[in-house]
Amino acid sequence: MNISVSMYSLASTIKKENWSTLDFINYANSISLDGVELLDIFWENKDDISNELAQVTDALKKNNLKVSAYDVTNNFVKESSDDRAKEVKKIKDAIQVAKQLNTNIIRVFCGDLHDDLTYADGQGWIVDGLKQCAETAEKEQVYLAIENHGLLAGKSEQVEEIIYKVDSQYVKSTFDTGNFLLVHEEPQHAFDRLKDKIVHVHFKDFREKDPSETIKGFRSAQGVELIGTVPGDGQVNLSYIVQGLKESDYQGWLSIEYEGKDDAKVANEEAVNRLRNLLK
Repeated sequence: MNISVSMYSLASTIKKENWSTLDFINYANSISLDGVELLDIFWENKDDISNELAQVTDALKKNNLKVSAYDVTNNFVKESSDDRAKEVKKIKDAIQVAKQLNTNIIRVFCGDLHDDLTYADGQGWIVDGLKQCAETAEKEQVYLAIENHGLLAGKSEQVEEIIYKVDSQYVKSTFDTGNFLLVHEEPQHAFDRLKDKIVHVHFKDFREKDPSETIKGFRSAQGVELIGTVPGDGQVNLSYIVQGLKESDYQGWLSIEYEGKDDAKVANEEAVNRLRNLLK
């Protein structure tokens, strides 16, 4: 298994120090990572990424880094068919970007809760959108890896159901170890359900906010506030998941995604060290 860091894991540093994707790649190289996870939201000119994409591919080659996944920030849960068609196009375009980045993994979302819409309302739209995208993914041999994200389709049972209904060998799971806590599901139980469908892993951890703390956390489906931690300092049984991946002969990427309030560079470097120790 190889280790990467998601660009989102350094979001606070990127904002504070005005990093470009090239700066992030240089940082990843400085801490001896195997790869990086890149996101569509960080392109400087989102209307035309061609120049920046060429610079990024050069920097990756120069630093001998691979791209573990290219992340698309999509949302199929929209009542307008035109709006949903735009989300399909976003993913199909991203497949071509992923090919240029030499990765065969695209992290995708299902959608977000809004207004009075529920998972039952949105499931058909999610499945239909992913089926359309899967046609292109199959031709290009690129996996669309659904992240358990947010409060809409965050449970392992929902992810499993969507994968089953889309029915494509190229639609699988980005298993986010921490996000299951936001929907009050034990991550190790989620792992047992999804382990045969995982093609990409987000290595993340959360803890419950102490009543005395003033920092803002992430609110769960039941209103509990969770704070991002360095993996190993929270509630996720990470050793269980890593051991399970070993037993499943998982050969893919473990990508660190830190969402805490401490210095992101320090936190990510500690996370890399801890993950390396777990993999021994």
